[in-house]
Amino acid sequence: MKIVMNMHRILFSSMVLVLLFCVPAIYAEDVVPSEVILIQDVPEAISNPRETMRTFITAMQAVHNGDDEQIKEAAETLDLSGISELIRETRGDELAYTLSSILERSKKVVLNSISTNPKNGRFIFGHYSQGKVEIVKQDDNRWLFSQATLEALPAILEGLLTKPAKQGAKDPQRSLPFHIKLRAQLPEALKNGFLLEYWQWIGLFIVALIGSIADKFLAFFLARNVDKWHKRYPKYHSLDRTILRPLGLMAMALIWWAGLGLLGLPDTALIILLVAVKLLVSLSAVWSAFRLVDVMQALLMAKARHTDNKFDDLLIPMVSKSFKVFIIIIGIIFSADNLNVDVTSLLAGLGIGGLAFALAARDLLGNFFGSLTILLDRPFQIGDWVVIGDVEGSVEHVGFRSTRIRTFYNSLITLPNAILTTNKVDNMGARRYRRMKTMLGLTYDTAPEKIDAFCEGIRALIQLHPYMRKDYYQVYFNQYNSASLDILVYVFWETPDWNTELRERHRFLLDILRLAKQLDVEFAYPTQTLYLKQESESSSQSMPSFQAAMSEKDAFSMGKKQAEAIVDGTLGLGVKPDPVRFP
Repeated sequence: MKIVMNMHRILFSSMVLVLLFCVPAIYAEDVVPSEVILIQDVPEAISNPRETMRTFITAMQAVHNGDDEQIKEAAETLDLSGISELIRETRGDELAYTLSSILERSKKVVLNSISTNPKNGRFIFGHYSQGKVEIVKQDDNRWLFSQATLEALPAILEGLLTKPAKQGAKDPQRSLPFHIKLRAQLPEALKNGFLLEYWQWIGLFIVALIGSIADKFLAFFLARNVDKWHKRYPKYHSLDRTILRPLGLMAMALIWWAGLGLLGLPDTALIILLVAVKLLVSLSAVWSAFRLVDVMQALLMAKARHTDNKFDDLLIPMVSKSFKVFIIIIGIIFSADNLNVDVTSLLAGLGIGGLAFALAARDLLGNFFGSLTILLDRPFQIGDWVVIGDVEGSVEHVGFRSTRIRTFYNSLITLPNAILTTNKVDNMGARRYRRMKTMLGLTYDTAPEKIDAFCEGIRALIQLHPYMRKDYYQVYFNQYNSASLDILVYVFWETPDWNTELRERHRFLLDILRLAKQLDVEFAYPTQTLYLKQESESSSQSMPSFQAAMSEKDAFSMGKKQAEAIVDGTLGLGVKPDPVRFP
């Protein structure tokens, strides 16, 4: 600490020398500055010794009456510039209580007797064998209790403990710092030691022991509760029994933090230990918040599985990750604030470097905007069957950076979310209807009446099956194939998933097979038949004469008459049926 103070003095001296060398140059330009150092406006509360004393006494009286927030205003009257910023707040509160106890045990403070502008720049409240209490004018015109006074306060108070209070608190013993009250009751043997006094070493051991016991007890208690949750609520089965373990670490760190302020440690030891404990508190708090988010996610996901909407299955994990990112940011700010890092300057620096960060993290931002696309446009949901480029499978997990797809051969493919902003996403799981198009090949010896009966029977099956679409389907004799008479079956199922589709397809195809057996309809095999015809002599002699007797005109007439007879027997001549319409 002294080395740091010496460096500050060296830098200040260097600045003064620079100003001294610059003054002649300023005068050479015929510009006479009124002051070399710009003095800011001094608050009225510390503008002179009387107001400084009034501010301190008023604030400490409010503290004794229960308003603990006023301790900060009392600390504003102390010159804490010689104390490290890491412990300045803790030490300032402690010194304010110490000074208040000294004033209570000293002579009565008469504010009107305190000069508002002492000639020598200092007001001495009282002389003691261990030092003096004085208010000194600072370089910026503030009047504060001096650093020399603050260094002598513990020794001065220890010498006044046997004297009763003359003014101030009703019970002045309560306003004493704990370590001063404790040290006054200890034997002299415990006030010696190496680096720290013996009683401080013992105190550190006791504080560490109490924190460790609290950690183990709380961890055991929380694990027992998680086991009870497992038995009572099935939705918590995915949680590990040690998921709330960080809460025990945070309790231990908070106990250590509170205990360090009770031991009156020297500045160097307090800085080292307090920084370590503050980091432990920050890390355990972030870890605990992470685990609590996991508990809430398990609870919400258990409820989401019982809803028909799949959007909440996608939204809950992303919201949980957003909370975790927010927790990390808050943890960093909290840690920086505890370590007295200027958070405002840090955030400003991040803003200036935002452009460079954006250029360097282009892929990261692309993935982030891809996740926003999924969240806002909802091209798919958890469990949907999708085709993205050459990747096909069911969506298993969606994060801020990537999406994981389980393929149908059970591998797991991770796609960066940036791809989703540029590639086509074919969501097979979003289909309202699932189509089947097939050809049923019948043998060539199937009678036309059987084909009509078979097609009508398939239409009746479509109407009877519960999952099949009733307002659109096609079942017709469609084409002559090389080895079969092909019937087109074009149908749809209204099913929520692929498993149900497969089951209903299975039932439908089996019912068609049963219908074919009932109607004695045979399915054709992809075969070729070689037919050898042996003609008799009489037929071989009459055929040429028959063909010769039939003219082309007669052949056309015969074909036309036969076609008219067929149509007249099936539909009726001149009858135009209505277009196909579904109910």
